[in-house]
Amino acid sequence: MTNLPTHRSISNTLRYTILGAGFGFLFPVVATILRVATLDRAFSIDTIRTAHATEPLLWIIDSAPLVLATFAAIAGVRQDRLAALNQEVSQKNLDLERSRATLEQRVQERTLALEKQSAKFQFMANAARRITLAQDVDSLLDDIVLQIGEQFKNNRSAIYLLNSELNSEILILAATDNPQQDERILVDANTIAGAAALLGETRVISDVATDNAQLERISHLEAGSEIAIPLQVREKTIGVLHIQNPNKFSFGEEEIDVLTMLASQVAAGINNTKLYNEAKTSLAASRATIEQYVHLEWKNFNKAVEQTGFIFDGRQVSPLNGQIRFTREKSIIQTGGLSLDKKSANVSVPIKLRGLTIGILEVRSKKGKREWTDDELSLLEAAADRAAFALENARLVNGAQRRASRERAIGEIANRIGAISDRNTILQTAVEELGRRIGNAEVTIELESNVETSDE
Repeated sequence: MTNLPTHRSISNTLRYTILGAGFGFLFPVVATILRVATLDRAFSIDTIRTAHATEPLLWIIDSAPLVLATFAAIAGVRQDRLAALNQEVSQKNLDLERSRATLEQRVQERTLALEKQSAKFQFMANAARRITLAQDVDSLLDDIVLQIGEQFKNNRSAIYLLNSELNSEILILAATDNPQQDERILVDANTIAGAAALLGETRVISDVATDNAQLERISHLEAGSEIAIPLQVREKTIGVLHIQNPNKFSFGEEEIDVLTMLASQVAAGINNTKLYNEAKTSLAASRATIEQYVHLEWKNFNKAVEQTGFIFDGRQVSPLNGQIRFTREKSIIQTGGLSLDKKSANVSVPIKLRGLTIGILEVRSKKGKREWTDDELSLLEAAADRAAFALENARLVNGAQRRASRERAIGEIANRIGAISDRNTILQTAVEELGRRIGNAEVTIELESNVETSDE
């Protein structure tokens, strides 16, 4: 870029100098010819000398080529400098255009990288959200395989889980995006999935056809590259995420990082889902046990009370006759439903305790159907809740009293028997005390007369 303007500067200066000198040379030639013509002599060297001797102005005119050449050279230098400046400006414009194109390319590449990064984060966020919301392993794995197919085009993905325990030696196909038969894979180095499960490491085959470390492929699908990532929970492998792509070198560092993070989330999701289902099952069993216990306790409690209900007719409270049953009592007790029909002759509210309906509160209008207000309905619901709470407290107090009475009786009998050392007196005291405590019962106690011992 430096040599080209220098070459042009020399050429323009020389050209302008030659043109200026040539044009200036015309002045002394013409002046000399005209002066020789006025002398009326033949044109010769001597005549030219005589003309210059007699006309000093010719010497000044003879300097015209030098003067014009000098001014022309100056003009040429300026012209060359202007041309060099224009070329420099053009070069700078060209460099600026190249820089702008390079900058646009970098911006485009950076934008594309950010879009890919954003898509990766969005994919991971969606996967994490779906994994968190999953309530069973099958739907979780099917959903993950579907997401992988949407994010990574042309891939064939599958998830394998160990047979039962974490130390099992068989991988079973749990989810796939390709219709195929159930597959069982041994945890060994003969397959890429088996090797990943055996070593607990990610295995990648960039070129299935030429890779020296190629393993026997799992399926019959044509694949150019494969990856197998172990699913681990607390450093224990529970399965493998296996993905195939028909193209070679499809799994770069970015894809491996994304799939590794996904595999970690899937493993955690599987473990959390299993724990959730186990906890849910245990909770359901606990609730069933509690409901059974409450039902049994209430059944025993109701047997001990004389009256199971009362009715108020507007004037007095009277015990509820066992023959009187409201028409919808049975269905409400069975379903635990609530009748809040504002325009009806009666309103029924179940009395619930820990999900178990233990009674019913029913209000009947004496004038047929009427318009029940929201305040009346709220009052009935609140009264049913308070009644359930109070009845449960009464049952607990009654149970505590019965247990205390039983323990006291046992303590008294134990004290009386413990104070006696005679065998017959002990037996008589035990029979007498038990008969008095139980009441309306015949109590017998007898010892074995012949106690045989068997030698083993």
